[in-house]
Amino acid sequence: MQTQHADIRVIAANEYQRVRWKNGLGWTREIVRFPDNDAWIWRLSIAEIERDAAFSRFPGVDRELVLLSGNGLCLRFESGEVRELLPPHASIRFEGQAGVTGELIDGPTTDFNLMWRRDAVDAQLWHRPMVGAMVVFIDPGETWAVHMLSGHAGFDGRDDGAHLQAGDTALLQARDIRRRCVLEGAGEALLIRLRSRT
Repeated sequence: MQTQHADIRVIAANEYQRVRWKNGLGWTREIVRFPDNDAWIWRLSIAEIERDAAFSRFPGVDRELVLLSGNGLCLRFESGEVRELLPPHASIRFEGQAGVTGELIDGPTTDFNLMWRRDAVDAQLWHRPMVGAMVVFIDPGETWAVHMLSGHAGFDGRDDGAHLQAGDTALLQARDIRRRCVLEGAGEALLIRLRSRT
């Protein structure tokens, strides 16, 4: 199958927009949402949890949280289920309409927050070490995101400024044909694949 280089957009950590939670009980640093309006079908952000608080509800949306920093978070669901996010980088996936309260285990946390509308998008998230080169193939209708947890990475030996430091995020997209992206660096990253259901 024919492949070409992917389209790459790097979003530096200092470009994230700090906004209130939907329920007003906390803050999040929004990385990106698509499309860029209130009718988004997927969204990446970093929640800043400084006190115990109920999470916002998002009907029709699925979520995955990954602990980025702090000593952990306990999630108490109205169903009675209790789950813990513990260092380093534990994750949990749950339905956005669920009633859930986040309780800090020992001090504030920051948490990577992936959200997607389940009727429009399939989403997968992986935590991966970065050692040397990693090849990603992006099919039409997909967006891949790379969020650097630690270390640094660059793309295809490019010298046009497309590189990542810890805390940065890159979006990789294909258009009409399959695209190829080589990510080279050292550290740890979250890889997210967002695939349109249409």
